[in-house]
Amino acid sequence: MAITVEPSGQSCGARITGVNLASELAPSTVAAIRKAWLEHRVVSFPGQTRMDDDALERFTVAMGGFGEDPFFDPIPGRTHIAAILREADEQSPLFAENWHSDWSFLPRPPAGTCLLSIDIPPVGGDTLFANQIAAFNALPDDRKAQLRTLTAIHSARAAYAPDGAYGEKDEGRSMAIRPDPSARETCTHPLVQRHPETGEEALFSCFGYIIGIEGMADAEAIALLTELYHWQSREEFVYRHQWEPDMLILWDNRSVLHRATGGYEGHRRELHRTTIAAH
Repeated sequence: MAITVEPSGQSCGARITGVNLASELAPSTVAAIRKAWLEHRVVSFPGQTRMDDDALERFTVAMGGFGEDPFFDPIPGRTHIAAILREADEQSPLFAENWHSDWSFLPRPPAGTCLLSIDIPPVGGDTLFANQIAAFNALPDDRKAQLRTLTAIHSARAAYAPDGAYGEKDEGRSMAIRPDPSARETCTHPLVQRHPETGEEALFSCFGYIIGIEGMADAEAIALLTELYHWQSREEFVYRHQWEPDMLILWDNRSVLHRATGGYEGHRRELHRTTIAAH
């Protein structure tokens, strides 16, 4: 059966129907999904009533294999699935509410991320995505040329070091986050990267995981990153994803930033996450 792809009408995002992800996928179906994923950056699969953790793992392997998740503990009985969880009475700050690209501080950041809805609140909890290929394309040519020369210094220290936001002082959180001193390590990536599969240029900048720019004074780097942050998340580049029960979502870590939103206080929310390895 041929899949149907319905674009969101926003800067990125599409819904894919006509496929049952609980079953083994034919190579032609995998190829069609990959094509839609690369074109629309973020794709969702509603109505996956039979999808379970086994199927989530099979789909992740089909899309490129398991990537590294350095600071999450997996759910019991699994190695590659983490729970993005917030209990109904939780008071800790919202997880992942700042724009970011998953694990950008790794030497080889992941190609993508999958999230499968397990427990979806009746209100709130949208995930926002910002198309970084569109954001780069909209820049003036002289600005593009300048940014192509810059190399950013990435680190997870502000989030996952023992003294970071999700470190030893972060109490009452449902998620199984595992802070570690290794989060203080640094890694460099060009501020503008060419997508390895499509050849398109994209901004690869996220304020939370970038601590500086090579050869630039800290004050100058912070000013530039702040300016970029506001540009990258402009409304015209953003797709707002509304969750449904029995839905899988897949996004391209190389071309979008994302962030969580709240608005579901008093309700439990759980999604199961896998990471797709770099290509």
